[in-house]
Amino acid sequence: MPKFKVVSPVDGSVYVEREVATDAEIEATLERAARARTGWRARPLEERQELVQRAVDYLVERADVLAEELTWQMGRPIAHTPFEITRGFKERADYMIRIAPRALADLVPEPMEGFTRFIRREPLGTVLVLAPWNYPWLTSVNSVVPALVAGNTVILKMSTQTPLVAERYQEAFDAAGLPEGVFQYLHTGHKAVERMIGDERIDFVAFTGSVPGGHAVVKAASDRFIGTGLELGGKDPAYVMEDADLDFTVENTVDGAFFNAGQSCCAIERIYVHEKVYDAFVERYVELVKQYKLGDPTDPETTLGPLVRTSAADWVREQIAEAVSKGAKALIDPALFPQAREGTPYLAPQVLVDVNHRMSVMTEETFGPVVGIMKVRSDEEALALMNDSKYGLTASLWTRDLERAETLGAQIETGTVFMNRADYLDPALAWTGVKDTGRGITLSELGYHQLTRVKSYHLRHR
Repeated sequence: MPKFKVVSPVDGSVYVEREVATDAEIEATLERAARARTGWRARPLEERQELVQRAVDYLVERADVLAEELTWQMGRPIAHTPFEITRGFKERADYMIRIAPRALADLVPEPMEGFTRFIRREPLGTVLVLAPWNYPWLTSVNSVVPALVAGNTVILKMSTQTPLVAERYQEAFDAAGLPEGVFQYLHTGHKAVERMIGDERIDFVAFTGSVPGGHAVVKAASDRFIGTGLELGGKDPAYVMEDADLDFTVENTVDGAFFNAGQSCCAIERIYVHEKVYDAFVERYVELVKQYKLGDPTDPETTLGPLVRTSAADWVREQIAEAVSKGAKALIDPALFPQAREGTPYLAPQVLVDVNHRMSVMTEETFGPVVGIMKVRSDEEALALMNDSKYGLTASLWTRDLERAETLGAQIETGTVFMNRADYLDPALAWTGVKDTGRGITLSELGYHQLTRVKSYHLRHR
């Protein structure tokens, strides 16, 4: 039976080995999900909320164990991994569970004598969730929890880099008492996923991943009238205005660019700084980046871990080399980070200046610990550069002027506009994107909309 191995970026060892699901196991999973639909959707909303909340609490209580597993699977420092579960995962799950009665409430138009009229949201059926490795708990919870609360059954296919996340979900939902077939997971490959998307028992696909992956999902679903939610990454810009609080801005834009070694779809990957504060900003920025400690992510003192695999680190190295060959200047001496070594996923952070949009580091998603910084003379120039991208997930504006931020924000082609914040998902707000970042919405009340369909009731009295 085919197997796959999880090679840990920590030390190159095989951390997990699992069998790939057979065709028979996939068929049984689909059939169980289909059989479980009727009973699950018939349960009162309050009961579904309670059962899902139990599972969430179960996972949060075991955050230390889950965090250690996550560090070994994908390399994030153990100093940071617990917070993915105790903060982000918990915050989003708790919020989506709490708002369900409001988000799923009937919509009632103005009264009409002799009639009862309303619009009701109903579950779609079975939701297939395809989640990545970089923030496996955060990306999956956006769909798994609201899909279940709304009355859908769920099948989770987690990245083969982080398979234990799917297994821990199953443990939690089993412990919470979810009926058989309501939540399931599969360890499988791309071809099997394509066949599942084409199966009539799948009613919606929630995918987080690459642009090519998004195209593959759309192609697989092209013969069927089902919805697809696609979150495909970004090349997120920050604009530092001349009135920004520099110390605060430097601290937060460094964190926004280098947390999780830059392996975040909404990480800051390019920064535009007004010429009046450019020199001061760059100087402080570089000094703060130099304070990172690159090393073994299982060491609590480490603040910058390896990338998920050597090939990912090599892609970042290529972007840096290409930028330098075209005139960029690298401000961080890699010798300051002796743990960084060619041929390994351990990579020194880098700050590039004298960059432009002819360099891939300013246009193509990097997903690593490097950022390019450009000097700009005006809001108009910054706006043009921020919009000069095929992606549109988030953009951050650093200023003391709220009105100015709102005015610029209205002109930025992006799903989320931040002011004096970055790399954060507020569960009360819609998480969405434009252009090649994809389509669809997760989180907020609107997140329930793509996981349900509407049915109108037009009842005439006699």
